[in-house]
Amino acid sequence: MASSEHGADESAAGASADEGEITQVLEFGLGEETYCLDIAYIDEIVDAGDLTAIPNSPRHVEGVMDLRGKTTTIIDPKTLLGIDGEGPRERIIVFDPAETDDGGTVGWVVDEVFQVRDVAPDEVDEGTTAGDDDVRGIVKGEDRFVVWVEPRTE
Repeated sequence: MASSEHGADESAAGASADEGEITQVLEFGLGEETYCLDIAYIDEIVDAGDLTAIPNSPRHVEGVMDLRGKTTTIIDPKTLLGIDGEGPRERIIVFDPAETDDGGTVGWVVDEVFQVRDVAPDEVDEGTTAGDDDVRGIVKGEDRFVVWVEPRTE
């Protein structure tokens, strides 16, 4: 009986998320700017390691790495999204394979990972990004803006 009550709680939580309630996002750095992704797309975050280059791959594909026995394609989101700026490229955000278009294991190499935070709908300005499929909106903070991007892999 306790499990059915737990399932009801999960359904209620899912309904709240669909109605535009709080979304948890992961903030990370690319160059001098801060970006974020909905954590629902993220499987894990790992340290950047050695990559094996893939000949004749698209420009945004950095290479592949072995991640617990799975070949993981590593993508440079700066190239993919047209972002300038240099950085240490220390972390890899690995996407949930069920959430990527091709179902493969894919990660973005980012300069640094900052925090997970809650974002309310009234904190997101979607008007400045109308027509841009890569950007969900601009999250307004107390002293800065964070660009909320969609997890593209191609």
